[in-house]
Amino acid sequence: MMTSGTPVPDLSTELLELARATAEEAAALVGAGRSRAAEQVDTKSSPVDVVTAVDTASEELIVRRLLEARPDDGVLGEEGASRTGTSGVRWVVDPIDGTVNFLYGLPAYAVSIAGEVDGRTEVGVVLNVGTGELFTAVRGRGAWLTAPGAAAMQLHGSSPASLEQTLVATGFGYRVEQRRAQGAVVAQLLPEVRDIRRWGCASLDLCAAAAGRVDAYYELDLKPWDHAAGALIAAEAGLVVTGTGGRPFAEPMAVAVADSVAEPLLALLDRLHAAG
Repeated sequence: MMTSGTPVPDLSTELLELARATAEEAAALVGAGRSRAAEQVDTKSSPVDVVTAVDTASEELIVRRLLEARPDDGVLGEEGASRTGTSGVRWVVDPIDGTVNFLYGLPAYAVSIAGEVDGRTEVGVVLNVGTGELFTAVRGRGAWLTAPGAAAMQLHGSSPASLEQTLVATGFGYRVEQRRAQGAVVAQLLPEVRDIRRWGCASLDLCAAAAGRVDAYYELDLKPWDHAAGALIAAEAGLVVTGTGGRPFAEPMAVAVADSVAEPLLALLDRLHAAG
């Protein structure tokens, strides 16, 4: 029984506020570490798949803050954090999505935090460290962009009239053979669409689609931390978020596309990748 006039926040609101505060703190750490980013760099799946000491420090901070607030939750992080919780909530964390951009000082690298409840993503936060833009979503409540010094703006994606007027973002894997095949697909896709964009940060690609800065985004072989927050933001902005050939999103193809061109783009991607 409530004894005051203060409403009790629901779980999604609680998770969103925790994710947002944690992302802001991690972004401050990442931004402060940019100048020394190249001092400690290791590689993972290939010589061009890099991780910095700042990635590791950011993930440690995020996990610590989340579990201080909610010690029974689970965590999955890109840099090795893995914990099975007992609360039904799991956090999916990318401490710096776009590490190569971070190394080079290109302003497209982000802290990405998603909150799952019973296996379904319910909240997503993507904070572009380079620009300060904050993208957020709660399932069923829409997607929002808060730019520095501006009020929050609800996102609704775009509505291109045709495939040839569709601006498409994509990304590439790290293995040489994989990149060669993906490049061949892009070469065939390019004449069919308005143009191609490649920012090197999956979470921000999904957010760009949500904001209507591109009309579609696709990429193969993303990991959960790459897309968990961004895919919810894209879906809540009204995009079609799916895979090709009737398969689920990111198994193995991730596609977020404006509804007006979803059918022809999905058919084209399916055909091009099948041929490859």
